[in-house]
Amino acid sequence: MELTFLGAAGTVTGSRHLLEADGQRILIDCGLFQGLKQLRLRNWGAFPVPPDSIEAIVLTHAHLDHSGYLPRLAHDGFQGTVYATPATVDLCQILLADSAHIQESDADFANRHKVSKHTPAMPLYTLKDVDHAMRQLKRLSFDMLHQPQEGISLRFLRAGHILGASIVEVHWKGCNIVFSGDLGRYDDPLMPDPAVVKSADYLVLESTYGDRRHDQEDPETRLGDIIRRTAARGGTVIIPAFAVGRAQLLLWYLYRLKQKGQLPGNLPIYLDSPMSVNTVDVYRGHSDDLRLNEAKYAAAFNVAHYVRDVEESKALDNSPMPKVIISASGMATGGRVLHHLKRYAPDVRSSILFSGFQAAGTRGAKMLHGAETVKIHGEYIPVRAELHNLSMLSAHADTDEIMRWLSNFEKPPKETFLVHGEPEAADTLRLRIKDELGWSCRVAQDLEKVSLR
Repeated sequence: MELTFLGAAGTVTGSRHLLEADGQRILIDCGLFQGLKQLRLRNWGAFPVPPDSIEAIVLTHAHLDHSGYLPRLAHDGFQGTVYATPATVDLCQILLADSAHIQESDADFANRHKVSKHTPAMPLYTLKDVDHAMRQLKRLSFDMLHQPQEGISLRFLRAGHILGASIVEVHWKGCNIVFSGDLGRYDDPLMPDPAVVKSADYLVLESTYGDRRHDQEDPETRLGDIIRRTAARGGTVIIPAFAVGRAQLLLWYLYRLKQKGQLPGNLPIYLDSPMSVNTVDVYRGHSDDLRLNEAKYAAAFNVAHYVRDVEESKALDNSPMPKVIISASGMATGGRVLHHLKRYAPDVRSSILFSGFQAAGTRGAKMLHGAETVKIHGEYIPVRAELHNLSMLSAHADTDEIMRWLSNFEKPPKETFLVHGEPEAADTLRLRIKDELGWSCRVAQDLEKVSLR
């Protein structure tokens, strides 16, 4: 059996891991490359193997860096089945449709305003492609051993991270290969702890925060302080937030702050992201995947006014009143949040509050690294607002939490491959695993093929 790393090797995006044996091919995750232009360009290149040669795809979860290339692969010839947990399927419907809509809208904007080097500008895939791809998804439940292909068994275990996220065990050719997907946090208010895994012949492990510990400051306290200070000077708080997971977690904390009287009673909170709004409905429909029952979150999910209409979204930027606007995307790469940033980034009274990891090359990363201007819709927008990043809100396990999860293994895997991390983060984690656990561990290289025996 061979394992090839077709993405998320040396970077945190584009998760795509190919397993091959006896002429069969299975792809674990089918993610978009995001961030730096040279990475994004890879989405437009030919897939490293013919799409129609892949018999099945297994998704660890719905985030676009793990699922977002699926419509393109289906468009280019993939005809197999895509296996995922029920919540992942429901979230993919939202995320992939939103991704296609943004791409179509951005292409249309670029063509109308002539701000693209390509004539005409084209989307990577369309809503029609998403509809086609979604028909190939099949729901598989957590914790049960499934046999989707002859001689191949799968098991989905809870990873935390976001709704439906899974650790995937693949049993094939007498070998047990475990893919961590994105590991979640311990003691998260919404999501369960990552499931215990005791053994694997081979482990493919994420390393996003392999060199960092999350800030131990209480996110609720910090969030309240920033909002109160901004509102007091007449400013607006813009929170670019991942529509799946992060937006719902923010609603929980904002609800708690309101209940404790730690936010002005008349301060409006807006959730301006149709995808985030639709995701709340999915969360309500999969309460078994949450740490607490749905009744516990019902009031929290109603703390914000949901903005669905485009005109209402535009009106938020014309209102001088202090407010909180949560809007996607989380790294400010697209969506309605860009219009809010154009309005409020130049405003010294306002605050822009990022809520987690910002991949290299994204607007979020540039702003947090001190960029005086950012380019939005062909314009250079000055950045004068107060900037923050509540990294402790991250849905990814940090280096200590990854080591805590690994401590459950009763014996070391034959080899551990580190993926989904920037080079420094991955190598720092490699050294920790080697020195503290004594395991054989290596950082996966882009397009590297290894033999699993």
